[in-house]
Amino acid sequence: MKVQRIEQIIIKKSHPKFKVIDKMCINTKILYNEANSVLLEHYKNTGEYIKYKDMNYMFKTYTSYKNCFSQPANCVMRLLDKNWKSYFRSIQDYEKYPYKYRGKPQLPSILDNDARIPWMFPNNQVLYLYDNNTVYIRNRLLNDYEWKSKCLGRLIQVRFVYHKTYYSMEIVYEIGLNDLNQNSSRIISIDLGVDNLATVSNNISISPFIINGKILKSINNQYLKKYHMAMEDLQNRNGKTWSHKIESLNDKRHFRVKDYIHKSTAYIIKWCIENNIDTIIVGRNKYWKQANHMKYFMKIPFNMFREQLKYKSENIGINYIEVNESYTSGTSYLDDEYPIKENYDKSRRITRGLFKSQNMLINADVNGSLQIMRKIFPNAYTGYGVEVNPTPVIINPLNPNG
Repeated sequence: MKVQRIEQIIIKKSHPKFKVIDKMCINTKILYNEANSVLLEHYKNTGEYIKYKDMNYMFKTYTSYKNCFSQPANCVMRLLDKNWKSYFRSIQDYEKYPYKYRGKPQLPSILDNDARIPWMFPNNQVLYLYDNNTVYIRNRLLNDYEWKSKCLGRLIQVRFVYHKTYYSMEIVYEIGLNDLNQNSSRIISIDLGVDNLATVSNNISISPFIINGKILKSINNQYLKKYHMAMEDLQNRNGKTWSHKIESLNDKRHFRVKDYIHKSTAYIIKWCIENNIDTIIVGRNKYWKQANHMKYFMKIPFNMFREQLKYKSENIGINYIEVNESYTSGTSYLDDEYPIKENYDKSRRITRGLFKSQNMLINADVNGSLQIMRKIFPNAYTGYGVEVNPTPVIINPLNPNG
């Protein structure tokens, strides 16, 4: 099976090509807005949509099209066409299932002055040089620079994406995946949380372990403290709600969190390889995004964790499964209870992160992760290593051997 992967390179303001990229992303935004204005006016007057081929042919003589260069301009027109088609699909779905939406889908809008559109190059405009591991872009503004890359497959596209204080160069490539293991006999299950970011249990008689989540809490606490101080100072001076300092704090937090998530998932995958794991099950809670009152849940990107774990497991042929974790925290694994409403009793989760079964105390998050496994594989039982003594090993992915 073929899948696409993305390598990302950060381009800060000090980069020699930053100004060129910024100017071209402004040009692509101008082209996008100009073409979208034509589409909006035509659609409102006639109720009809101008197809991509006709729009692309029409705009080839426009200055805004030429300013982006031919192939990148073509990519902008395709992006606009994709956004309009997405709108039409949403409208059709909205008419059938309005309860799925907060409001009626809106037409693709004109972008404001601060917005940018990615500057994109298709695969016939880019070349990967394997002898020195660089990406070569066939454009006179960029062909004098060596873009170091670890591209592992066939190049699909290179694009420059705007992030307010920096750009990211996204190298899109295609790889072939190993065939997934058809047997699920060596399994781990993962319960995601705050203090314990990931509690990892298994059915192969090895003690569970926990990825420390307090480091992410510390990163968030530092960020929130500096953010509130900077915001208070900013509002006292000029009443504004945004500054480069605020955005710099956001970027720093994002990169630190992303690095920790990457190292956490990499540790789990390394452990799986060492122990011949063929299946990973991860609990999913659909209400995490809506938990606005829970500060840490809003600041810990569980989706990023799952996405990274998924693609890393797929790359090496490990089955990846997500399952709703409902009723796993209040039902007992050791008492052979299936995680359903009838068996649910949250009062058995007592102080210091313990869960009380009939005969012993068990780490509450370990119990939850084992119940996640039970939802998919009811007979994948292991009783070893889940008792309170010894407690699960807590891993710091920044220093896994420390």
